[in-house]
Amino acid sequence: MCGRFEIHSTIEIIARIFQIDSITFDIKSSYNVAPSQEISIVINDGQNRLIPCRWGFVPSWSKELKTGYAMINARAETVATNKTFKHSFESRRCLVVADGFYEWKKEGAVKTPFYIHLKSGQPFGFAGLYNIRTSPEGETMYTCTIITTVANEALAPIHDRMPVIERPDNYQQWLDPHSLDPDTAYSYLQPIPAQELEVYPVTPKVNSFKYNQPGNIKRI
Repeated sequence: MCGRFEIHSTIEIIARIFQIDSITFDIKSSYNVAPSQEISIVINDGQNRLIPCRWGFVPSWSKELKTGYAMINARAETVATNKTFKHSFESRRCLVVADGFYEWKKEGAVKTPFYIHLKSGQPFGFAGLYNIRTSPEGETMYTCTIITTVANEALAPIHDRMPVIERPDNYQQWLDPHSLDPDTAYSYLQPIPAQELEVYPVTPKVNSFKYNQPGNIKRI
């Protein structure tokens, strides 16, 4: 699964890597992003836009934001057929901007946090889906989920699932709501090769989402 991640790259780097045409807000660094918080996603609705979004997918049929707490992740194996995500998978795909993420290895009663990032040190996009919610007051809100797949060899000793890290060469096709049929889109939901990742233990202080410091990603 993916329950925490971090983002610290500058807006200039993010704009270049994701070929952003429009930025509607000031992205802020966070070393401990948790569900229900505001995150940054890239969508394409005629141009690549970086927009704020609430982490936790709220379906169109739901009237409650709290529904999103149960939908921070969507499984790659069923995302194309699941009634909650099917429409978004077809036409509302996004990239969730991150520099790395956390996963916990459970051994008995002890849970050890690990930090995972690209060896290149570059930010990347989790494959995600978004939905647009309009409140009774007429306020528009974007909500999203991160797609997960089976863990690769680097993550398997820690957890059996991992988020889909999309390849930069696939960014434009993944985002385009018109050029990618569902079968082809599904082929993009594979685990990234293990050799491209660096995985190491970090401070247990990261267990609390309230602890948000650059030291969260320091190897111990």
